[in-house]
Formats: sequence, structure tokens, C-alpha cells
Amino acid sequence: MTEVKSEPGTPEAEKAAASFPWPIHEAVLDNGLRVVVSADPTTPIAAVNLWYDVGSRHERAGKHGFAHLFEHLMFEGSSHVAKGEHFEWVTAAGGAAINATTSPDRTNYFQVMPSSQLELALWLEADRMGSLALTQDTLDNQREVVKNERRQRYDNPPYGRWVEYALELTFPEGHPYHHTTIGSMDELQEAALEDFQDFNAVYYSPNNAVLTVAGDVDAEEVVRLAEKYFGGIQRHGDIPAAPDGTLPQIKIGETKRRVEPDDSVPRPMTFVMFRAPDSRHPDFTAVEVLATVLGRGRGARLYRKLVTEKNLAQREESYTSVWNLAYGASVFFGLFSPRDGVEAAEVEREFTAVLDALADGTDPVSEAELGRAKALLTSDWLRAVSELGGRADLLGQYATLERDPKIVREYLGRLEAVTAEDVQRAAALILPDDNRVVIEYVTSATPDAETDGDADAEDAQEADA
Repeated sequence: MTEVKSEPGTPEAEKAAASFPWPIHEAVLDNGLRVVVSADPTTPIAAVNLWYDVGSRHERAGKHGFAHLFEHLMFEGSSHVAKGEHFEWVTAAGGAAINATTSPDRTNYFQVMPSSQLELALWLEADRMGSLALTQDTLDNQREVVKNERRQRYDNPPYGRWVEYALELTFPEGHPYHHTTIGSMDELQEAALEDFQDFNAVYYSPNNAVLTVAGDVDAEEVVRLAEKYFGGIQRHGDIPAAPDGTLPQIKIGETKRRVEPDDSVPRPMTFVMFRAPDSRHPDFTAVEVLATVLGRGRGARLYRKLVTEKNLAQREESYTSVWNLAYGASVFFGLFSPRDGVEAAEVEREFTAVLDALADGTDPVSEAELGRAKALLTSDWLRAVSELGGRADLLGQYATLERDPKIVREYLGRLEAVTAEDVQRAAALILPDDNRVVIEYVTSATPDAETDGDADAEDAQEADA
């Protein structure tokens, strides 16, 4: 029997709804599929988003890259849908925004349809969940596609591998965030078809998924259609836990540096990564504010110091941001590129001086900076929820990672509650030099680059670690 859960009409619930004023209806099918519906009759479309609780952090040793490869395989056809027809069916019905993404923590599939075509979208998603056409031919084909993607995104572009190098130094060997989602091409090539079939059976099961629908729909009708199309798909017994991402401490414990000589890059560039509290931690919102204060836009500290005041760095390349990983730790990162004729070491001194002054309280966050950061983050949030696709995605995020989609309503309240002291505490934890990984790209034209030019990547990493 389907379990259905609706929201109580309490004053507290009404107050929480101010930042997300649309209803949230939840149901759980007998096979474990969670269904989240948020009706909005103001527009005649519906966003359908299916989150699977599997990402690169779930991968075992020797099988890196499986989660991302499955993002491709899921478009290779199923029992009633030929290869490529998912796109054709959706676009022929007037749908759009058909895509999928993989992160360390999840994989999701989505499309936006005319609400009258909702049933088609649910049938398409259910058909590939229950009967994916996983054959040797489709596997071999998509392995080659992923190899090309790696070349285009990592191996060939300037600075393409920086995040790969940084994660290897930021997280220890064996940690689920030590590797990128693209994975290992050798391991993908060596894996047998049966390995991928097992992965599909375990992780692409209804009790490991959240179906989210937002738009001009009736919640009870969505649940009925979910029962119709997904209800006959068998659940998997026990979903294995991901490898443990627990760390003895947030901090890395030192500064790690890798110097990457590369004359193919257009100019020297330095990337800096820090470990930070994970996205489910109470302090994570303060970390987002910290990244905005330091490095977002022309009013941020790094831009003012490195570009406006001292004219040391390129305009577009002096910022900080945060990658909201959900289990054990997130990463806070920044980058800078010196202007022509300026040594990278000089820019790095000024860059770290800005970080240190905030971390040690010498130059604390002002109320003006705090207000500016909150305004920018609030604007981001409002843009996301104003679009049905973004709304459905956020509901899937909170339902999957937080286990409760209604937590979506708490974000603006948490953001408003962040104080300058909270940001200061986050800075003191994250920014000191015992929590840094530095990836420095140098060219033969970079001053002093020749001292590192003969060291290959492995030697540089071993020496710096």
C-alpha cells in the first residue's frame, strides 16, 4: 500500500513556507520509490526530475567512473524505447531541458514537459529504470564516448586536470572524494559487462530513487501515475552503504603543493583548495557566505585587493567558491592568474594575506560585506526556485541528501541567521595554511619556472606531499 504524507497546516509550517510558497506532497510506493510533488497551476508545464542516490563516492576500488558512465548508458534505450528515442519522444511532445548530471553524491535525470504530457515522461523514466538495454554494444559505445569526454574536459583544455590533482591531495587515498566523477579510463575499459549489470541492479532500483514533479499537476494524480508505471519495478533488497567518508578532522593538516609545468596553457594560473564542513553541516551556510565575501564579484575582497587596488591579477580570475559535497567534507576553492609581467609568487602572497587577515580576525567581516553576500545568495536562491526545473531539482536534492524535501524551506532562514561571527569562525577553520592544497601551473615564461621544469607530475606531487 502506498504511504502518503501531506503537510500540517500549522502556523510554523505557514511561516516556513515564506521562502518556498508552493505545496509539497510526499508519497512512498510499496517498492520504496519516493514521490515528491509540488503543484503550481500558474504555468502549463511540468518538470520531472529523478534523483538516484548514487554518485562517484559509491564506487569501489577498481571501479571508478561507473556512476558517470551510467549517466550515458541510461539514454541508450530500454525495452520499449530505442537508442536515442528518449530525446525524440520528449521533443516531439513539446518537451525540453532533457539532460542528466552526475556528482560525487548523486545522479539525476530531468526534462520539462507540457503538463498534458506528464504521463509520457513518467513512462519513459520508468521504462529505463526497469528495463535498461544494457548490452556489450551499448557499453563499448559509451565507453568511447566517455573517453572523448575526458579528453575534451580534462586532458586537452588548459588547466583541465587541476581539480583532479587537487582532490587527490585534499582527500587521502581510498576516500570517496579522492577521485573525480569522470573516473579511470583504464578501470572502465577493464570492467566486464556483468560489473555494469550488477551496478544497475543495485543502484538503479526504486528504493534508491526520488521522483520529483513540479508544475501544473495534481499531486494525487502524479502518485497514481507513479504507481501505474513504477509500481511494478522490483525493489533491491539492501542498498550497500558508500565507502566511509568520515575524516579525523576537517583540516588537511598542512599546505600541499603541486607545480605543473605546462607550456600549452595561455598564462600561469594557481588554484587553491581547502577542506570545509559538508553541505549538511550547520555551518555550511556560513561557508557559502565566506566564499561570497572573499571572492564573488567586483565588491569582493580578493577582487578589490588583487585587481582594483594593486592591479596584480586578471579580472576574471580572482575568486573563491564552494562545492557542496554532502558527506564528511566539502571543498572550498579559489584561483588567481597574474597579469603580464607580474610574478605568480607576488600574487599568491597578496592572495593569502587577504585570507589570513580574515582568518585571524585582523580584518573581520563588516556588516556591509555580510549584507552584500546575503543579498547575492538570496538572489541565487530566488532565481533557482522561480524556474520549475530548479524547483524540482532542489526538492530532489533535499529529499535525497537530507531525507526530507521540506527542508528546502529552511534555506533562506538559515542564510538570514548567519552572523559576522559565524563567518569569522568558518574562516578561522578553513583558511589557515594548515588546510591548503595549491596547484600551480607554470610556463617556461614564468619567472623561476625552470627550477621545476624537469620534474614530472609524479615527482612534483611526491616532493610536495
